[in-house]
Amino acid sequence: MDPNDRRRMDDARDAATRAYAPYSGFRVGALAVAADGAEYLGANVENAAFPSSICAEANAITTAVANGARRIEAVYVTCLDDPGCTPCGNCRQIMREFGVERVILDGPGGEVQVLGLDELLPRSFGPDSLGSPRTSS
Repeated sequence: MDPNDRRRMDDARDAATRAYAPYSGFRVGALAVAADGAEYLGANVENAAFPSSICAEANAITTAVANGARRIEAVYVTCLDDPGCTPCGNCRQIMREFGVERVILDGPGGEVQVLGLDELLPRSFGPDSLGSPRTSS
């Protein structure tokens, strides 16, 4: 892993320490890298009404979008309480919407795994599946 990847994963780990996970105790942090290189952190935020919770990956990506990003190149994901966790299906679909190419997962013993989104979400449905290119920004 190159030094930039290592720093980004460390930042995702730091974000996980600020997760709000009083129900599951499952603290996740993420860092999204936009096409312009800007970086956006996210942490999971739980709610007593579980469907109202937000995942760290979705938090980071939607923060990037709120700041003007329309393409996300990479997402770094870590869970302090379950090394080796992977993004849920909803987060994988959000990644697909914004063109994520690489997903970097923090694994047990500090092992890092780099996956393409096609490995996490094969045969996916996305903007190009609608038969016309996306025209809005």
